[in-house]
Amino acid sequence: MEGSVEDAAFVMALRGLGVRDTDTLRAMERVPRARFAPREHRELARRDIALPLPCGQTMSAPTTVAAMLTALKVKPRARILEIGTGSGYVTTLLIRLGAAAILSVERYATLAEDAVAALDPEDRVIACVEMGDGLDPALAGEGAFDRILVNGTLPALPDHLVAALAPGGRLVGALGHGTDSRLAVVDRDRDGRISEAVGDRSRLAPLTPGRATIL
Repeated sequence: MEGSVEDAAFVMALRGLGVRDTDTLRAMERVPRARFAPREHRELARRDIALPLPCGQTMSAPTTVAAMLTALKVKPRARILEIGTGSGYVTTLLIRLGAAAILSVERYATLAEDAVAALDPEDRVIACVEMGDGLDPALAGEGAFDRILVNGTLPALPDHLVAALAPGGRLVGALGHGTDSRLAVVDRDRDGRISEAVGDRSRLAPLTPGRATIL
């Protein structure tokens, strides 16, 4: 069952922390974060903190997720590439925001399997979760995606990811080194021109390239 009184209170708390986008808040109310958190940390799921996942990874803090989704501006029927599936929480939020098809790539087999198990059966029709290297140039065809979400910080955005944006497409991720990173938004306009904007500080963890050989 989606949503509850507690989830409504969680969303009100996010509003108090500065989250204003109505669509993002509605999606976060419908998708309980606790459902995707490791069992031993579920009592913390409605707090604005990152939570540990297997394989040394983390669930980003809710305000960080909200900032990314607000910046992404998912449109109905969007084709989305998500790099870094993690728990599957953000994947499900993207579906609730109206995505028609999601390719979500996770470098750790353990996380990919857990994320698929956490998705509702009907959501597995929309979201294809693959274990692999989300930064592999062979993964994304040119102009294949309306939206690209990079769930992590990179020192620079790979050219092939920008090329994978369809006209009118948008990419959101974080740029920086270590704990010094900022949210980045890249747009491709209808004529194919690229623009990039770097905004507020981000709490996204660094994204590790490559496909994990263990875990």
